[in-house]
Amino acid sequence: MDIKIPEERIGVLVGPNGSVKHFIEEKTKTSLAIDSETGTISVTSAEDPLQVLRVTDLVKAIGRGFSPERALAILDDEMLMLDVLDISKSASTRSDMERLKGRIIGKDGRSREMMEQLSGTKVSVYGKTVAILGYPQQIRVARAAIEMLLDGAPHGNVYSFLERKHEDLAKEELKEQGIL
Repeated sequence: MDIKIPEERIGVLVGPNGSVKHFIEEKTKTSLAIDSETGTISVTSAEDPLQVLRVTDLVKAIGRGFSPERALAILDDEMLMLDVLDISKSASTRSDMERLKGRIIGKDGRSREMMEQLSGTKVSVYGKTVAILGYPQQIRVARAAIEMLLDGAPHGNVYSFLERKHEDLAKEELKEQGIL
């Protein structure tokens, strides 16, 4: 399976002396063929075609700005998913794009941090996209919060929404464990 990531993220995927690439290949029994000129990565596996999909998501996550350490969580939990939102549809100019990215990140990264804490996801704002790494119900919450910010909702309203959803997710988890 072939995927394309930004050329400036190839070095992050490869890692110092190829360490990240080798770690991924050894852990997953896959092979990564990297074309550093085009940013195209081919993922292959003779053993497990499903592993190719997991590694493809991992490579996409690194390509969308996640550090390898944060992205590697994809390999440890098959329920974790990657969701990528293209925010260029909400911006008509470059300054609009920067403003929207700034709203999502917040002052000193506090908005993104709050979103991560309350939704249980990991969020990366890179280029024209926002990538979310988490479980499906967590991704829905984070995506809704991001869309609220893109639509111009005040940060306070978005935080209130996230706090309500955080409580709902916590209750849901307690019910699944048979505690409630």
